[in-house]
Amino acid sequence: MAKIIYKKESYEIIGCCYEVFNTLGPGLRESTYQKALAEILKQKQKNFKSQVRVSLKINNKVFDTYILDFLIDNAIAVELKVGDHFFRRDIEQIFSYLKSMKLKLGLLINFTSKGVRFKRIINLNK
Repeated sequence: MAKIIYKKESYEIIGCCYEVFNTLGPGLRESTYQKALAEILKQKQKNFKSQVRVSLKINNKVFDTYILDFLIDNAIAVELKVGDHFFRRDIEQIFSYLKSMKLKLGLLINFTSKGVRFKRIINLNK
């Protein structure tokens, strides 16, 4: 049986997202959910950074920079989305962050019209 990486931490992060959704409900902007999640993470005394710059490099030269929604425990990338479906581009986006930051786990969190959905994205090449 495969070991689930950052199992406890993932469970706690996803629980915080459910807390945000249960409090605010559906239909809000991504930035609203981001601010609310940051507040919940602070209340729970989680070690996190928000709006983290991710530099994409070729031959050690930065050619583009993106913004990751959250980095938790300097180990887990969290990207929030709003909508009822996951899109391939969103999965590819967080996977690029994992590779660039040399992280093992990313959580793609989607605030939908009916609740919270999530995907665990694993970087096996870390």
